[in-house]
This record gives sequence, C-alpha cells and structure tokens, in this order.
Amino acid sequence: MEPTTPENAPAVPPVSPVLRPGHTYASVTDKISAIVLVEGTRKGWWLGFVIAFALLMVMHYAIAMVLSMGVGLFGINIPVAWGFAITNFVWWIGIGHAGTLISAFLLLMRQKWRTSINRFAEAMTIFAVACAGLFPLMHMGRPWLFYWLLPYPDTMGVWPQFRSPLVWDVFAVSTYATVSILFWFVGLIPDLATLRDRAKKRISQIVYGVLAMGWRGSALHWRRYEMASLLLAGLATPLVISVHTVVSFDFTIAIVPGWHSTIFPPYFVAGAIYSGFAMVLTLAIPLRAFFKLEDFVTMRHLDNMAKMLLATGLIVAYGYMMETFMAFYSGNTFDRYMIMNRMFGPYAPWYWLLITCNIAVPMTLLWWKSIRRNVAALFVISLVVQLGMWLERFIIVVTSLHRDFLPSSWGMFYPTATDFELLFGTVGLFFTLFYLFIRYLPMISIFEMRELVHKTSE
Repeated sequence: MEPTTPENAPAVPPVSPVLRPGHTYASVTDKISAIVLVEGTRKGWWLGFVIAFALLMVMHYAIAMVLSMGVGLFGINIPVAWGFAITNFVWWIGIGHAGTLISAFLLLMRQKWRTSINRFAEAMTIFAVACAGLFPLMHMGRPWLFYWLLPYPDTMGVWPQFRSPLVWDVFAVSTYATVSILFWFVGLIPDLATLRDRAKKRISQIVYGVLAMGWRGSALHWRRYEMASLLLAGLATPLVISVHTVVSFDFTIAIVPGWHSTIFPPYFVAGAIYSGFAMVLTLAIPLRAFFKLEDFVTMRHLDNMAKMLLATGLIVAYGYMMETFMAFYSGNTFDRYMIMNRMFGPYAPWYWLLITCNIAVPMTLLWWKSIRRNVAALFVISLVVQLGMWLERFIIVVTSLHRDFLPSSWGMFYPTATDFELLFGTVGLFFTLFYLFIRYLPMISIFEMRELVHKTSE
C-alpha cells in the first residue's frame, strides 16, 4: 500500500543497486504516473508519432496494392520463391523474444534488475509479433483465405496440412502472442488501478477503472496476482525456445544446402534473443533520456543488457563457425559450394556486412566496461546488431535459394519498392503502437518499483 504522505515513506539507502537515494513510494508513483496522466502531450512525442504514423500509412498502401494486384509486386521469383516476406517475419519474431525472456525467465530467476525494463519489453514483444504476423499473410497470395490454416470444423472434413511448417508457425506464433498478451495485461492490472485512483478526468477514471477489473489491492488480490504471474511466466519461458525453434523448422525440414542443419534451432533461438536485447537497448536509451528516467533505468541495467548482448552474440558467432566448419568437414559438395557462394558470390558484400555488424563490431567493443557504460556507443551498437540480424535472415533465405542444384535454375533476387514499403511500414506500425503505449500506459511497473524501494530500505 502507498503511504499517504511522502514524509513518512522510507528513503532508499545509498547502497541501492537500482534506485538513487531519496526515492520513496510516493516519488516513484508520482514520477511514473505523471508521464501518463500529464495534461497535454509533449512536442517530441507528437513528432515521433507523426513519423511512425506516416510509415504506417505507407504499409496500408502497400497492403492495398498487394491485395488488389497480387504478390507479383514482390521481388520473389523462381528459384527465390521466398523473399523479404519470410526474412522480415523471422526478424520481427526474433525481436519479440527478449521481452518474454526479460519478463518471464528473469522473473522466475528472481532477478530484480528486470524491474525497470520489463514493462516496455513486454509491450515490444506484442507489437513485434503483430508486425511479424502480417508477412506470412501477405506472402500467401490469397490472404483473405488465411482461415484455411486454422483447424476449424467444416462439412468437407478438410483439415490443414499439418506437415506444412506454415501451419506450425500459425500455432506457435498465435500461442506465443496469446500468452504474451495475457502476461503483459496481468502485470498491468495493479498499475491500472493506480492510474484509476489518480486520474483527474472522468473518462480516464472510467477507462482505467474498467481495465483494472475491480483491483483493490487486498491480500486475496495480491495472492491471485502472484499465482497468475508465476503460471504465465512458467508458460512463457519454454515458448522463448519453442517458438523460434518452430520458425527454424521452416528451413531445416527442406533438403536445401544451407538450411538442412541441426544447428538451426539453438542458433535461431540465440539469434532471436540477440536481436531482441538489441531492440530493448534501442528503445530504453531514448526513453531514458527523453523522460528523464535515469533514476529508474540506470547504467547497471544498460550494462546488464550489454552483457546479455555479448553472451548471445558469442553463441551466434559459434553458430556461424560451426555452419562453415560442417559444410567442409561433411564433404558435401553442395554445402561447401553454398558457403563459398555466400562468401564470394554475388551477395558476398551483404554477407561480410552481416559478419561485421553481428560479430566484428559488438564482439570487439562489448568486452570493454567503458563501452558497456557509454550510452551513445551502446545505442549505435544496438542499431548495428539490428541491421546485422536482418541481413542474417536475408542471407539465409536468398543465398540458399538463388542457386539451385542445377545451373539452369539459377537466378537473382532483387527487392521491389513494395518489399521496402512493407518492411518500413511495419516499422511504422511497431512505433505507432509503441508511442501510444508509452502515452497511455505506464512504461515502468509502478508497483514493482515500490516493492523494490521497500526491500532496499529494510
């Protein structure tokens, strides 16, 4: 419960690893809730929102064109029947993984440093999954028949082809999205009640009151909340591994050089967490500066995320090395040619750029504590990793397909304007949803921060 007066609230001792001295229950609640309940909206928020919304309109235009004219607007061809759509799908799904890892896995591990970043990381997961889901639909050719992928009862007795990875993706991603939304919303309930009690406008009181679902902070409410959170965390944690493993099966079940590899499931999971933590840094650093949240998102948080980036980056680097090693060690002519084609073929500049972005830059710099505690350097590295992880998915998709077993089946893939419109349009969708989230919902968990104040003051 929150004290009625700030003077009676316990102050945080100087040894607190998360909060600075002088923080109280009241000051934590005031500072976080004021971002949402403030009268008017900042000009910086409007600028970012307008740019994101403009990109969202570009996405709507691209979708309308694809629906009216077909997937011939994409750069896909024979042999590269998969293009930007699947590349972007895997990239967005990967971005969403760090949110679940921070929220669920670190909650089960009782890691308190997650408190300041878990809320917007969870929101990032949901928005990234929403972006990812658009690409398979657009790539289907007849997206209005997407319900054929669902096992709905029908008179013809025709069920989805369960040997198809596309059906596996539908079940994996929909399950992941459902659990992530439930976990995010359950965590919001106590804070929604706080906003309900503090809101001045009647409409805000009604909206937050409905969303708070009658929360009164009783012992019974807290008991049920903690039980629900642990159950959902227990469900979400294995999903981090299973979802991207299923996504990797899109490739590994095909007898295609560069895809048919047993290293893909753990390699894809590590890559997903890698790009996800990079996105968390990309979001946390500007939010920290724009809303003056240095007291909550401290250098300790940024340092820990940089260490996670380093750890998962090493796993990704190991995956690259093993993929190359096994291609030559196995004696498979086609695998060996595929690796050589990646390194020295027509897409070689993009391959070496991905190695630079994913391995050379972060693995060289993040070992240094001075770099991990340099906010500007971390922000640049996070953007570099995002680019590198997108290029990794592009190289995996295109270079394994554009030169088939027979030279008569060789071809090149060139993305079209529609490909780029959908890619940047989903970036606009992501940031439009994210801007709305930080404007109308608390981006940092109020009650968890108050709990941290209580424990560090004992």
